[in-house]
Amino acid sequence: MHRALFGPALSTVLALLIPLGVPGRAHAQKPACPGPAALTGDMPLPLSAVRYLADDALEGRLAGSAGERCAGDYIAAEFERLGLRPSGEGATYFQSVPLASILNPHAPGGTGRNVMGAIEGADPVRAGEWVVIGAHYDHLGDGGGPNSLAPGTRAIHNGADDNASGVAALLEIARTLAARRDELRGAVVFAAFAGEELGLLGSSRLVKSPPTGLEPARLAAMLNLDMVGRLRDERLTVFGVDTAAEWGELVSSACARARLECKQNGDGYGPSDHTAFYAADVPVLHFFTGVHDQYHRPSDDAPLLNATGGARVAALVADLALQVSHRDERLAVVRAAAPPPSGDVRSFGASLGTIPDYSGPPEGKTGMPLAGVRPDGPAARAGLRRGDLIVGLAGREIRSIEDLMFVLRQSHPGEAAMVVVERDGERLELPIVFGEATRRN
Repeated sequence: MHRALFGPALSTVLALLIPLGVPGRAHAQKPACPGPAALTGDMPLPLSAVRYLADDALEGRLAGSAGERCAGDYIAAEFERLGLRPSGEGATYFQSVPLASILNPHAPGGTGRNVMGAIEGADPVRAGEWVVIGAHYDHLGDGGGPNSLAPGTRAIHNGADDNASGVAALLEIARTLAARRDELRGAVVFAAFAGEELGLLGSSRLVKSPPTGLEPARLAAMLNLDMVGRLRDERLTVFGVDTAAEWGELVSSACARARLECKQNGDGYGPSDHTAFYAADVPVLHFFTGVHDQYHRPSDDAPLLNATGGARVAALVADLALQVSHRDERLAVVRAAAPPPSGDVRSFGASLGTIPDYSGPPEGKTGMPLAGVRPDGPAARAGLRRGDLIVGLAGREIRSIEDLMFVLRQSHPGEAAMVVVERDGERLELPIVFGEATRRN
């Protein structure tokens, strides 16, 4: 789970300006990866996946590192073994993910990889409709950046719960649905995301540059697994229930069948990969078993996980995926009436009501790209929309998130200004009235 975007320790605007950990080197050659059997002893899924991904040999799976690449190779091999169709670039399981972002503009480049495989639906009428089930597989490496909650400690952060647990559940769901593929009307794509800890880069990449057929308009729902390895007292939190009118009933009935006590939370924005999909008007759910003292610390290791609990969460999500697939009508997406917690670029001066796209502007461009805008906020009223690139505000050139924040800090609610955006190759000047920025403790 990505602490930097929404964590309480980074609730001020300055927190977004802190460079994150260096995302690793470009891969000159494919690293020699440890064999899964050598690390797991051929344990059954999902335990073997957690043991492999959270082993010291993968050195914390920092985005762009050799360890993360080994993790991606392992996931792709599991997808192939389970009979999933490659759904990445060039008929492979991989989609490249540039790792430099507006949160880390000084990163030395390099790429990560989303890993994607699909199960086709049995109903030809629903063949173009997809449910995405996702989990990020990167973590913090040796904890050398500000995301670690063990400051001053350089030690491998294995991220067993965050998020080897989610990937293990993802693979278990793939195994379950592959065995029940005849029951699927629509299709399911399984996505293991890179670069989540650097700013939701993998999920943003998939939404912005989807392989053919995975455009957001064709996505029925996105189900996100992030930190599902610490089920306690049979209690699970499900975020995003308010993002579709039908979620409440579907989630309640599925949780009852799973004999889990599910706390339903309506917000579709949050510190994980579902946010990128909800900003593109896709109904989402995020499954989460709760925080703990080992979060973002070197002590988040595999022996502390509740493997049985993780398997139960996986069964619940597989059930929900089947229920969505069986529906005759698409889920009715509901746009949020409130902004994501700290997802807006905000200062203690003024606010635009925007949702940044942390993957950064298109190659060769500068500016502040938008993943979305707050309904009924200043940006929405001015006519800004997802995909716009803010290049000017209040008479100042906007080349980066720092430029935009400077203008917001110097501005006041109620002031009028002009915002300049690039959209579909055109340059537009739009009048905007700043809103009030809210301090979040």
